[in-house]
Amino acid sequence: MRFTLGLAALGRPAYLNLGRDLPANRAVETLRSRTWDVLDAAYEAGVRRVDTARSYGRAEEFLACWLDARGHDDVTVSSKWGYTYVGAWRMDAEVHEVKEHSLTRFRTQWSESRALLGSRIALYQVHSLTADSPLFTDEPLLDALAELADSGRRLGFSTSGPAQADAIRRGLALERGGVTIFTAVQSTWNLLEPSAGPALAEAHRAGAHVAIKEALANGRLAVEPPPALPEPSDAVALAAALAQPWADTVLIGPVTRAQLVSNLRAAALDPIDLPDLAEPAAEYWAARSRLPWT
Repeated sequence: MRFTLGLAALGRPAYLNLGRDLPANRAVETLRSRTWDVLDAAYEAGVRRVDTARSYGRAEEFLACWLDARGHDDVTVSSKWGYTYVGAWRMDAEVHEVKEHSLTRFRTQWSESRALLGSRIALYQVHSLTADSPLFTDEPLLDALAELADSGRRLGFSTSGPAQADAIRRGLALERGGVTIFTAVQSTWNLLEPSAGPALAEAHRAGAHVAIKEALANGRLAVEPPPALPEPSDAVALAAALAQPWADTVLIGPVTRAQLVSNLRAAALDPIDLPDLAEPAAEYWAARSRLPWT
């Protein structure tokens, strides 16, 4: 099973995504229960990878408690540092998360993630690395990352924005004292925004683990698909992601069992010829930034 269950849409009351079929009551207990239900369904279906982040509200906590309660020891966990959740569990928060790529933020969030998930974390990633991130010139931070990588912990980064390719190539080239810092990358690729494809293919050839995120374009390809995209549009779009020869894994982000079942249908679909649905990268990311936190 090449799918990874992402918890971005489950761990907090508001998220930048269309089609969040969640109740109006989004109390902590409500979302914990929903998270556990989707985790149970995914595990029953054979999904053994889960992706979370410090900024996904209480997603790490929900996942850690679920793993403890269920006793599963065959689930591969990835998490991320670099954003802090500041939404105070409110739908109407002016700001939901704050980004900071600094040594202090890394040390603090690595400690927090490890306290909840411990040795279960198989991959720890920089959240939304861009080519202009201060990380690239922060010598103490790079030293700390290299030290963790040299200890045997796998490190990676996710990317966002119209210049993902630059961040992918620059990030995977980072070394300190002969230690390659990052050996995994998680990037947005979908039928509307495929521009990172060539850089991800290079990363795969170089031996990095390549994960596709936002394969449904933050819900657009499921809720508001282009007329030329056949039904079921979510499964077809995910099948297109799975068909990329450089994609090792593909993230999905269902918030209900029904959405999970629909997403997983992609694995059984035969490849089909699709029209070119790509938008100019700058236009795609501008439209993404205008999506409401629902």
